[in-house]
Amino acid sequence: MTSSSSLPPFIKPPRFSGAEEVKIRAWTALALGALWGLSKTMRIEYVGTQELFGRWARGGQIILAFWHNRMVLMPFPYRGQKACIMNSVHRDGEIISRVIRRFRIISVRGSSTRGWVTGLKGMVEAYQAGYDLIIVPDGPRGPRYQAKPGVLQLARATGAPVYPVTYGAAWKTTVGSWDRLLIPFPFSRIVYIAGQPIHVPADASAELMETKRRELEGRLRQITAQADTYFGPDRSG
Repeated sequence: MTSSSSLPPFIKPPRFSGAEEVKIRAWTALALGALWGLSKTMRIEYVGTQELFGRWARGGQIILAFWHNRMVLMPFPYRGQKACIMNSVHRDGEIISRVIRRFRIISVRGSSTRGWVTGLKGMVEAYQAGYDLIIVPDGPRGPRYQAKPGVLQLARATGAPVYPVTYGAAWKTTVGSWDRLLIPFPFSRIVYIAGQPIHVPADASAELMETKRRELEGRLRQITAQADTYFGPDRSG
C-alpha cells in the first residue's frame, strides 16, 4: 500500500473535513473488502494479453485505456511496476484513489470536465517518473463508448503505446448509470482482453490525432463486444 506521506511530489491529495474523512475511510474499507472477497472467487482467462504482459516483463512503460463501465475489476490484472490514473477531486474520487493504491496505482487530480490541464501535466510528470498511465477515454460523464482525445494527447507527449483493454463476465449485472457499470457476481468466470497497441508520433497532426482517436474507440468497442459475448450471448441489457 502507498501511504499519502510516501506519494510522489506531483501528487496533491485533497483535504477533507473530519466528518468527510470518516466517511471516506469507511467506504474505502467496505470497497476493499468487497473487492477482496470477489477476487477470491473469480476464475480468470486472458485473451490477447501476451504482448502487453511481455512489455511489462521487460520493464516497458505503457498507457492503458478502458471504458468507464469496466473499472471494477481492472486493478487485478495489472502487472507493471507502478501506475498513475487521473481522478476527480470529490469524495467518490478520493475513495477510488485510496482503493487502487493497494494495487500500486496512484491518482493525479483532474478530469475532462474539471482541472484537465493540471491533471494532464501531472500525468506527464508521472510518466517521466517511471509510471504507467491509465486513462478512461469516455469518463467521467460520457457519452458512453465515445473516446475523448486526452489519451492520444498523452501518447503524443510521452511516446508510450496505448493498449486498449477490457473484461467480461459470465455472471454479471449492470447498474442503471450513464455508463451501465458492469459488476460481476461472485464465482463468475472472467475474461480480460487486450487489443493491439496504438502508437502516436510526436509530430502527429490534428488530422492524424483524430484518426488515432477513432482507431482507439473502434478497438475498444470491438474488444468490449468480444468480452460481452465470450461466455455466450450478452444478456446484461
